[in-house]
Amino acid sequence: MPEIFIDDKRYEFEGSPVLLQFLLDVGLDHPFFCYHPSLSIPANCRQCYVEVGTPVPNRETGDYELDENGERVIRFFPKLMPACKMEASDGMVVKTHRSSELVKRGHKDVLEFILMNHPLDCPICDQAGECPLQIQTYKYGPEGSRFEHKKVHKPKRIKLGPRVILDAERCINCTRCVRFTEEISQTHQLAIISRGDKNYPATAPGREFDDPYSLNTVDICPVGALTSSDFRFKARVWEMNQTPSIDVTNGKGANIDIWTRDNLVMRITPRFNPNVNDYWMPDFGRDDYRRMNENRISRPEVKVDDTRIKSSWHNAVLTFNEYLSGVNNKEILGIGSAFSSVEDNYALNKLLNRIGVSELVFTPNIEEGSGDGFLISDDKYPNTNGCRLLGLKEMNPAGLNKAISAASVKVVVMMEDDLVGRSVVTAEDLKDKKVIYFGSNNNETSKLADLVVPITCSAEHTASYVNVDGRIQRTIPAKETLYTNRKLNLEMSVGRLDRYATKYDNWSSDDNRIDCVPAWEFIENAAEQSGQPFNFADARDVFEDLSKSIDAFSGITYERMDDELGVVIAGSEKQKVTSA
Repeated sequence: MPEIFIDDKRYEFEGSPVLLQFLLDVGLDHPFFCYHPSLSIPANCRQCYVEVGTPVPNRETGDYELDENGERVIRFFPKLMPACKMEASDGMVVKTHRSSELVKRGHKDVLEFILMNHPLDCPICDQAGECPLQIQTYKYGPEGSRFEHKKVHKPKRIKLGPRVILDAERCINCTRCVRFTEEISQTHQLAIISRGDKNYPATAPGREFDDPYSLNTVDICPVGALTSSDFRFKARVWEMNQTPSIDVTNGKGANIDIWTRDNLVMRITPRFNPNVNDYWMPDFGRDDYRRMNENRISRPEVKVDDTRIKSSWHNAVLTFNEYLSGVNNKEILGIGSAFSSVEDNYALNKLLNRIGVSELVFTPNIEEGSGDGFLISDDKYPNTNGCRLLGLKEMNPAGLNKAISAASVKVVVMMEDDLVGRSVVTAEDLKDKKVIYFGSNNNETSKLADLVVPITCSAEHTASYVNVDGRIQRTIPAKETLYTNRKLNLEMSVGRLDRYATKYDNWSSDDNRIDCVPAWEFIENAAEQSGQPFNFADARDVFEDLSKSIDAFSGITYERMDDELGVVIAGSEKQKVTSA
């Protein structure tokens, strides 16, 4: 197998990896700015300098030439080489800053040049705390600056588009943003304009940066030149908790990180998964933080004499069982939701099956032609394939409307799907029927319900979803509810402010905790109150039960989803929506 020597240590490799990526893959920290593993390699920042040499072959014997000590003779390049552009070759010898003073000086000199006109505004920069330039300056940069002249000024606070703001003075011309629009989103909306120390990225005159993936340029900017107009100046990275999760705004299920402070979601950023979304996500998925924070249903609501009132959880459970026991099973219609998790749909289906309701139905939310073939799918809900694998009966809107409108139906149990808001049913269709609605946010359907059960959103529970490619992935709770505590839940991350805060500190409060529970937990309480509990203590119990009951999920666990970055389920290919 080919071998390479880095700082006098031997490594083996396969193929022709670029040297910088190989260094990172074997766990060796090395500075760089312009390189990104999913973009082309311009090698224009020169920060990844290394000394590189190769053994000298003997043309007569075909072996390598040896010195007087019997060691290979190494011929080094006359200058430092950018590691991002060098392909590893058999026998190559590499010296990094760990073993070469020349490389160490090269890193320092490049950083000094980059910082020559860089503004000294780290204290007010959104990138502070997660800025590669800031980090590498501390690790590899000079002690101070020898350039005590007036810095070059460039335009500041330029609104490139509806989501991205440019501070051109901070730009180091890595061209990551330009290459992203050329190679990934392929909108070609950004280009480097002007020359020398005056250049920076910009849009064409009269055009705006409205790329549906524009905020990915903020993620990959190695300085604070590009910032999110929505998140700008809202929080510091060290104040927030970072929790891995998945995007539930469409069927692709992009992997994300949820950033919270004081139990509010401050921002959503993409998380690397080579099988789903690589390093990217669509902009509209980031707006989902509003759903997680705003317009939430908190505490159960019951309709009494046409008046909606807040109720206790005990009364909500009693009312739920009263509605279901007051009619026969033929008069109950259970509606699952492709927006809800596998666990919640399974628990509701299990409960209704117990009382004689043969099947849960659902209707997908698919808009043909609205996808882009990349990370935006036609399917607007995250768990359509999950509902299919659970055996829920799939109906088109007309078929579901007909089922709801049937005179025989007296009780409708809906799992989190705004059927009225998306015009599948109308208020008239639900008239004279008892409607039970499980939901996390107020909407047109919840306004008409006789019993509203507030349930956790995707940022507050552990749950799994099957995306359009048949890959099951799961969420991890990032927000606390009124009944959870991140210090006690081992899956939840605990930040510095959470760890040391008391109720008397002005940065910590309970005001942002929602009075809600996972849907499966409410269903478990209802089953227990009726004298036949399922004995579900947590979401893992629910998933373990369904994996034993449904062949498609056999052998799948939360641990596998985590370790394998999601598990592809056999037989979960797309199916056509049929009417009933």
